[in-house]
Amino acid sequence: MRKTAAFKLLTLGSVAILALSGCSASGSGGQMMEKLGDPEKTVSLLGWPGYAEDGSTDPAYDWVTPFEKETGCDVTFKSYGTSDEAISLFKTGDYDAIAASGDATLRLIAGGDVQPLNTDLIPNYAGVYPFLKGRDFNTVDGKTYGVPHGYGANLLMYNTDVVKPAPTSWSVVFEGGSKYKGKVTAYDSPIYIADAALYLMAHKPELKITNPYALDETQLAAAVELLKGQRANVGEYWSDYLKAIQAFDTGDTVVGTTWQVIKNYLAPTTKAKAILPSEGATGWSDSWMISSKAKSPNCAYLWLNYIDSPKANAAATEYFGEAPATPDACQYGSAGFCETYNAGDTAFEAKLWYWTTPTEKCLDGRTDVKCTDYAKWTTAWQEVKG
Repeated sequence: MRKTAAFKLLTLGSVAILALSGCSASGSGGQMMEKLGDPEKTVSLLGWPGYAEDGSTDPAYDWVTPFEKETGCDVTFKSYGTSDEAISLFKTGDYDAIAASGDATLRLIAGGDVQPLNTDLIPNYAGVYPFLKGRDFNTVDGKTYGVPHGYGANLLMYNTDVVKPAPTSWSVVFEGGSKYKGKVTAYDSPIYIADAALYLMAHKPELKITNPYALDETQLAAAVELLKGQRANVGEYWSDYLKAIQAFDTGDTVVGTTWQVIKNYLAPTTKAKAILPSEGATGWSDSWMISSKAKSPNCAYLWLNYIDSPKANAAATEYFGEAPATPDACQYGSAGFCETYNAGDTAFEAKLWYWTTPTEKCLDGRTDVKCTDYAKWTTAWQEVKG
């Protein structure tokens, strides 16, 4: 994998479900487009840093210009730092399409901010990994609202010189963290509550958690209690992964949540290993979605199709540091690209729980209880951090 200027940027920080319906050729007002019209000549995109590079960050990395030449759609791109910021920006109606993580997608769908997609108008969608389609975070009531950009896992990393014996479970940060007090790290976001819930799924079956994003009041309280216990041992929570890299390199952090890209860019002298623990892990699969107020819906559709084309998808996901959305991208990445990110490894992928917005409507199918929504998770996270 190549080190690029993209890794100098900040990245992931970071309701009720409405059934949007209707059918129209215009694609306006949240309705599904029936066919494409002439490109509007411009398209405004919103996404994580590094998701739409035009060569201005580094001339060697440019997959936007080929799109512009191919379609006649001039791209403007704005990056954001957290999902909450993304939602606030997108609700202005100034953007035609957004690359959103699962802790934002359902909020956008419920708010009527995005339109259902006609995937027949996105030919490259057919080549996307099947396990990324029809998921809770991009599909509601059988309607597709987002096409995948790529995916990744929130792994466990540890300093092999310090953390012994070698851990195989998240218990090293939830139950055994006191051994490494002040040098444990965790992702700084309310969505991290799902990591605690995932651990409880395996170790406290009496709580009957079957989906870490579907927590009733009792289950959420148990996750919060676990996180409060962990808080005493956490030296620093991170959202800027560059700081996470630095903390491992200096030894200020020796164990905690990581991304594969963080492991890849540790100093050669830093002895560390990143693993998928026995309980599995949370992860992300970002989705490109089109605004219900899109001024350039045709160009937006063309972009969604383009970003899932093998060559462009390889460029975008390798630059950022994640697995591609389509297996055909692997032929265009550098040597070992897909192996590094476990692309297409179904056994690995089956152990991931992708970020999904918690809602009162329980995502695990329960109807006899209300689950806690993202607002309650946000309040709970503030309580955890104090």
